[in-house]
Amino acid sequence: MELSEIRVEIDKLDRQIQSLFEQRMLLCQDVARYKKAHNMPVFQADREKQVLDRVEQNAAEGLGLASRTMFANMMSISSQLQQKMLIAAEEAPEIGLPHMEKAVKIGCQGTVGANSETAAQAFFPGREIRFYPTFEHVFEAVESGELEYGVLPIYNSTSGTVTQTVDLMGKHSFFITAMNQVEVTHCLAALPGTTLDDIALVYSHPQALSQCSDFLDAHHLPRRDYSNTATAAQMAAEAGDKTIAAICSEECAQLNRLDVIASRISNVVPNYTQFICITKNMQVSPDASVISVMLTISNEPGSLSRILNKFFLYGLDMTKIESRPIRNGSFDVVFHIDFKGNLRDRSIAAFLNDLCKSCQEFKLLGNAVVME
Repeated sequence: MELSEIRVEIDKLDRQIQSLFEQRMLLCQDVARYKKAHNMPVFQADREKQVLDRVEQNAAEGLGLASRTMFANMMSISSQLQQKMLIAAEEAPEIGLPHMEKAVKIGCQGTVGANSETAAQAFFPGREIRFYPTFEHVFEAVESGELEYGVLPIYNSTSGTVTQTVDLMGKHSFFITAMNQVEVTHCLAALPGTTLDDIALVYSHPQALSQCSDFLDAHHLPRRDYSNTATAAQMAAEAGDKTIAAICSEECAQLNRLDVIASRISNVVPNYTQFICITKNMQVSPDASVISVMLTISNEPGSLSRILNKFFLYGLDMTKIESRPIRNGSFDVVFHIDFKGNLRDRSIAAFLNDLCKSCQEFKLLGNAVVME
């Protein structure tokens, strides 16, 4: 048989497959109506496993896993259609609006001159900012209601994720309601009269040290972690020791009456840090466009692929996915995912209902408006 003739036969089969697929999806809609009438869940793991086991067992030799994958995708599409039908029939839940323009209890980690203060002032112009010694203290203050809003760094364009923030996100109860970004311009600062040759040790936040590693390596400068760039500058000013320097902003150096030994020392210029604004209860602006979730999945073949397929099936644009160790002694990881959407969209509600059924653990982190 010629190749053209084979392709004609394949095209015929494809039309039959498409017709059968459409018939199956119509039956799935009938299933959704039945489940709704009898108050049954859309996702029934035992039923899905039975079907997939049967398909794999009955497949031709060498096609067991391929057949299982094809039917798993088809059942995922079925679940999607059922979720959309059921969610569309429900009333949308009440979701609070942000009240950032009226907030007075706002906090961040660090001290005056820190990049976190700059980000907080961008979110809340002209407002007084409360300062906390650690990121965890900010989470705890929001969780307890001591703060209406907390501001935390989450991602840097040079050094990547701020792991201290991300690792605390699974531990605390909060919601992200806004995001912004601040250009970070690092300098090396020390007591007046200090020269580069005098410096024996450089202090700063681990992210700042990482972002300026090329400069530090080139000048063979030892480094030591400190809680914050601004507090590192404050420590350098109060230590009275010309062998100590800090990496901080030039504004922070001026506030602490330090000399700027070297300017714009980041590995990459410009260098931006993304900040999140968190609150205790869910608040979603009509303009919110980034949804953040955290999830764990079973450690079995195809589990991540099934999750990623759901984003494709719902036509959602995933903007970030990364994994972090769970830190429970195992090698398991938790995934942090950002994607575009607004929780007031009922199709997003259907997607999240569908997504969480495929996860071992699932946490909605919030829906942020991205502020310029």
